[in-house]
Formats: sequence, C-alpha cells, structure tokens
Amino acid sequence: MLSRTADHLYWMARYTERAENTARMLDVALQTSMLPQSQVDAERAWRAMLGISELQAAFDARYDTLDAKNVLAFMVSDPANPSSIVSCLTAARENARAVRGVLTTEVWETQNATWIELRERVARDCDPGEFFEWVKHRCHLSRGVTLGTMLTDEAMVFIRLGTFLERADSTARILDVKYHDAQDKVPHEMMTQREFYYWAALLRSVAGFEIYRKVYRDSITPARVAELLMLRADMPRSLLACMEQVVTNLKMVRNDVSMETERLAGKMHAELQFARIEDILDAGLDRTLGKFMENIYKLGNGISRDFLVPLGG
Repeated sequence: MLSRTADHLYWMARYTERAENTARMLDVALQTSMLPQSQVDAERAWRAMLGISELQAAFDARYDTLDAKNVLAFMVSDPANPSSIVSCLTAARENARAVRGVLTTEVWETQNATWIELRERVARDCDPGEFFEWVKHRCHLSRGVTLGTMLTDEAMVFIRLGTFLERADSTARILDVKYHDAQDKVPHEMMTQREFYYWAALLRSVAGFEIYRKVYRDSITPARVAELLMLRADMPRSLLACMEQVVTNLKMVRNDVSMETERLAGKMHAELQFARIEDILDAGLDRTLGKFMENIYKLGNGISRDFLVPLGG
C-alpha cells in the first residue's frame, strides 16, 4: 500500500475518533456545569476541559472570557481550532475523499453524509446535548460500517491503528486531568455526593459508567476508576485494550524499519498488562500517565516515520 494512502486512512480514523471523544467530554462538562457551584469552580471545570486537549493558549488568544458559551464555540465549530468537532469531521471527510477508491461505497457515503448534515446542524444552532449525541452516533456508525463492509486488509489495519492510538491518548488525557483535579478537591476517604457525581461523569465521558457497575458492583472510588480505565483488557477504551489493538495491528504491517516502533508499542503494552493499580498509585498516577502520553506521542511519530507520510512532510 502506498504510504500516502495509508496516511489518509490512518488520519481519517484518528479525526473521527477525536471528534467523538471531544463530543463526549463536552457533553459531560456541560451536564456537570449545571450543578450548583461557584463561578470559580465553573471556570476551573471549563479550563480543565481545554487542558485535556492542550488548547488553553489557543483559546486565550481568541476569547477574552472563559465561560461555557465561548468554550463550546471554540471546541465545537471554531475553524481556527484544528481539534474542534467541525474541524475533525471535516478533516476525516477530506481524508476519506482522497482515498475513495480504497473505501467501500458505504464507508464513503457515511463520511460524506456526516459532513453534509454537520454543516446543517451547526448552521441552525441546535441544542448542544442533542448535537453531541448526534456526533457520537455518527462516529459509531462510521466505525460499524467500516468493520461491516471493508476487507480485513492493510487498509483496515491503518484505520484500526489510527482509531486505537487516538483513543488511548484521549483516555490518558481525560484520566490525568480529571484525577489530578479531583485530588485537589477532596481526599479519597471523604467521598461526598458531589464527588460521586464527579467520578460518575468521568466514567460517562469514556462510556464506562455501566461497565464500572458490572465489574465492581460497588461504590465508585478513584482507584477503581483508574484501574478500569488503565488496566482492564475488557474495557474497550482502557489503555491496555487500546495498546493490545495497536500491538496486534502493527505486527500485521511490520516492515524492515518498524522494529523500534513495534518494540516501543510492545513495551507500553507489557507495562500495562503486568501492572497493579496499587503500585501505580504509590509511584504517582500523574507520573505514569505523563510517561504514557509521552510514549504515545513517540509511537505516533514512529508510525508516521515507518509507514505513512512523515509529520511535516
């Protein structure tokens, strides 16, 4: 497969996944903002939302006030923000258009229809909650159509690589920012109704609330949330589950120069597979997640270097 074709497929998947993750985070942030809280806490929550995507500086350069209205505008439809939902779904569609001959008709039509309806929904300024549900539905549909209609060949491998690398990065960022923010607010032993809602909201942002209830059947604790989102192979958005998929798919397209990239992916996977949450918390969750996010960045660069169009190239 040509590296440029693989590049388009990889980034089509990454942008689709990023759009869904952004919609999930914004939906939860919007619901949480409706709780009784001080203006300082409200601003802090929206600042954390920007921090997850490392967009605080870009936001400050364009908006004078940090509030729900401006953050939603910036993260949903601002064309100057390459990580806004509109920018991501547009980029996904453009990457799909570039490789229409590789995709099935159903996959292309799904991407194109999402882009067309996206413009209509943004133009009529629909309810934010309804919009976020629509984004999640369209991203689910895109993945489902891809899995259900495309051949399991190299094209599918690069789509899967993009999906799971982006998902791992997003889960790590959400857990890092939210866990650190919660630690500043309340000790573990002082879990109140408000903190329970906080952790439940975090789980919902990664589609993990119902899964948590099935796995632990008990009250929500920060340690168990971290364990679920990092070390459970049966949790679809956990770091371990994502890295298992990355390792598996890298093996299917290995080439003469990809050994170091495979080695890094395998090391990241093994560290998660054999870790215990108690040891991670003792060593410092922020340190573990920081190292993981640094390695995800290196892994993305390695994949681009070994298989795709190098970043900046």
